[in-house]
Amino acid sequence: MNGTLYAIAGGLLVLSFLKDRKKSMMALKKAYKSLLKNMMMLIGMMVLMGVVFSFVNVDLIGRVFGSGSGIYGILLGLGIGVVSFIPSFIAFPLGATLIENGAGYAQVAGFISSLMGVGIVSLPMEIEYFGKKAAILRNIFAIVASVLFIVVIGGLL
Repeated sequence: MNGTLYAIAGGLLVLSFLKDRKKSMMALKKAYKSLLKNMMMLIGMMVLMGVVFSFVNVDLIGRVFGSGSGIYGILLGLGIGVVSFIPSFIAFPLGATLIENGAGYAQVAGFISSLMGVGIVSLPMEIEYFGKKAAILRNIFAIVASVLFIVVIGGLL
């Protein structure tokens, strides 16, 4: 799928160059500057999360998120997820590992749903692109959705 998207983007870029070479070069320069600017923010966020997770191991998280931790574990999972920044291809296997190490389903649901939906670490970038009001509202709705998800998962399992 990724190869197809790259081929489409490349083809459209060629068409753009055929239509207006000057505008296409200007667009590529803007895209490059935007990439550099965003890359520095992303690297900073990843370094921050790397430092945090170097001090917190999976076993500790599993004990704290245990099914017996109740609302405390759920709120803690929700809170940690809110301030974390982990790509989904790492987050979902991490959730499975947490459950394998004794974490409760509702606690992991709170952690993963807030991790994927709420972006406190990425909030400055969101504010820059979407505006302060939209970024904050999106995060509030994501927190509400995470809480609803916890209620559903907690009720089902």
